[in-house]
Amino acid sequence: MSSRSRNAWTERAGAPHSVEPIAGLDELAAAMLTLKTPDDVARFLRDLCTLPELEALAHRWRTVQLLDEGVPYVEIAERVPTSTATVTRVAQWLRHGTGGYRLALDRTRGSRGGRRRS
Repeated sequence: MSSRSRNAWTERAGAPHSVEPIAGLDELAAAMLTLKTPDDVARFLRDLCTLPELEALAHRWRTVQLLDEGVPYVEIAERVPTSTATVTRVAQWLRHGTGGYRLALDRTRGSRGGRRRS
């Protein structure tokens, strides 16, 4: 991976110069890139993560989608379900993170023809 990609893995939201290296993350990303279908990815994630970890990941992703649609924080917390603190944290990463959420939103919404909030 490029130097920029490695930095994107380790930068904190809102603090682009604060780096926390995560050993093995590049290799994990490379392994995920070899998977071809959503079912392949789901099977890999199920083997990799505990059920609570998978649930947390799914809740975070749903939170990102609802934030992008402009749904109010309290409503998101009720619908997902999650805490408003988590919604706030996810919103910060969506706005000031490394761009991964935006990239995935744009690509998934583009492939489904969904609307993207401006």
